Amino acid sequence: MTEEKGRTGQRKRRVIVGSRQTRRPPTRGEERIANPTPKKPGVAPKSRVVVRQLKAPVGTPKLRIYALGGLEEIGRNCTVLECGNDIVIIDIGLMFPEEGMHGIDYIIPNISSLKGREKNIRGIIVTHGHMDHVGGIPLTMEKLGWPTIFTAPLTAGIIKKRQEEFGNASKLKIQHVTSENRIQLGKHFALEPFHVNHNITDAFGAALHTPYGTILYTGDFKFDYTPVNEDPVDLSHIASFGLRGALMLMSDSTNATSPGHQVSERQVGQEMDRIIREHEGRLIVGTFSSLLTRVGQIIETAEKYGRKVLIEGRSMNNNIEIAQQMGYMRFKSSTIVEAGEFQRLPDNKALVVCTGAQGERNAVLMRIANSEHRSIKIRKGDGVVFSSSVIPGNERTVQSLKDSLVRQGAKVYHYDNLDVHAGGHAKQEDLKLMMRLTMPKYLVPIHGNRFMLEAHAELAREVGMPNDNIFVAENGQVITIDNSGARLTQEKVITDYVMVDGLGVGDVSQVVLRDRVQLADEGMFVVIATVDKKTGALVGSPDIISRGFVYMRESKELIEKARSKVKAILKDTDARSPTFEDHLKNKIRNEIGSMLFKHTKRRPMVLPVIINV
Repeated sequence: MTEEKGRTGQRKRRVIVGSRQTRRPPTRGEERIANPTPKKPGVAPKSRVVVRQLKAPVGTPKLRIYALGGLEEIGRNCTVLECGNDIVIIDIGLMFPEEGMHGIDYIIPNISSLKGREKNIRGIIVTHGHMDHVGGIPLTMEKLGWPTIFTAPLTAGIIKKRQEEFGNASKLKIQHVTSENRIQLGKHFALEPFHVNHNITDAFGAALHTPYGTILYTGDFKFDYTPVNEDPVDLSHIASFGLRGALMLMSDSTNATSPGHQVSERQVGQEMDRIIREHEGRLIVGTFSSLLTRVGQIIETAEKYGRKVLIEGRSMNNNIEIAQQMGYMRFKSSTIVEAGEFQRLPDNKALVVCTGAQGERNAVLMRIANSEHRSIKIRKGDGVVFSSSVIPGNERTVQSLKDSLVRQGAKVYHYDNLDVHAGGHAKQEDLKLMMRLTMPKYLVPIHGNRFMLEAHAELAREVGMPNDNIFVAENGQVITIDNSGARLTQEKVITDYVMVDGLGVGDVSQVVLRDRVQLADEGMFVVIATVDKKTGALVGSPDIISRGFVYMRESKELIEKARSKVKAILKDTDARSPTFEDHLKNKIRNEIGSMLFKHTKRRPMVLPVIINV
């Protein structure tokens, strides 16, 4: 083992693989096994460092950790760490709506547990620029008191651009960080970022040094030894936390059920190079707007072979503009063309990069397939590349999209038969490597549905971690740490969905969603009755409107029965009662609803409207 000057000027140890280990005294919080017993072939040796918790000074407040989102779900990532008067937040993301959330744009974390303590927030650490990690920032920053955001340059650019759409961008306070930084956040936290790879540049994990030890938060990561336009994952930096004694690892679980190692982004680039070089017609590449490393490779490869590129999709254009301005993409401005020039290009010189590979209804690729796009129509000889994996639940929609494209004469390239996509999340062997490198005392699986978190926990048991040291938590469930250890408590903070619907934030409740589900499933039956306000007698005949329930022209008998039923209800109701109108509405709602169910076995939403004249 030798010593060298670190980037910060401090001395750090460099481990030379294969060299004899030089003895050193154990650092605070670890115990060294001086002479480990040789193991039999095929038996994993014990760790050379047994991590022990630091002993915080007497009177140090407990450390509390909980997730406001990101556990037992994909998206809405937000983790809070509290120690005394110091609060640190990691990521504030959004989640896209689930089935049954009709009309909802997206969901953000509920930050009500922090109300009244905004001045204690020492910073928001943002690990990378994907919407499930930054999308909730514009809608929460004002309520949080505009704390400083600590993040990498590209992520900062994405945050600023999104904030401009909501206004108040000038109030953002952003401090750029690199893996060379160590930033003090209040009295009890110090941030040490460490570089990881993902499918967007500038991703990093966060090491938070606390009075009780180091908490490692990986963010979204994979080990890519041949990345594109960035450095490989910093293995020596990550391993240093294990040598120093890591207390807890909070690690990405998205691909915890997938065996093996994740594919390198460079391997995808080689396959895209072959397709762009060999395909003789136009190429249309559908991918996520956030996969900026991928998009950059595609544009640069198109430029290499003399193809011009049309960018379609607002979010795609915004992200490419940010990345190019900041030097993360290197291509000539003449490579990008507008729709008019694109139409005049020879087929073998034309390439489109667009959104919509998930079959989203209004996304570019779907509009192209449905012949609804203003300037691009599929024709025989076109090639369509699906450069993203299918999100669970979208399989049928994506398959229908592929069928439509092939039917119109296009050739489809997708990740099932070609390496045109590499996931951004660590697979099982990568997750084991992260645990081996960091050697944490405790593991908290994050970022995934429950079965993913449990699969990650099983991997930890496979590498020898005691079951009692693995915490599979729910959103809001508090983990506490003090000098006696860490424990998963039954205490919970509020993590209810905050749903964003148009300009409304949090004004859509579960009751509203239930009504929308009923309207979508069963339809609506409106009864309009005009009554004399003095006598309560019906004036004329009740009007009936059916929407999404039955077609009125073909259900005249049912409509007439409903009309007669309303007349009978009005006749039997005492208009002199002070609650006449409310009572009448409830009676119409209940009795008409029961009648309709009896005849159709469906229960639409019955809306009585009483007009007094």
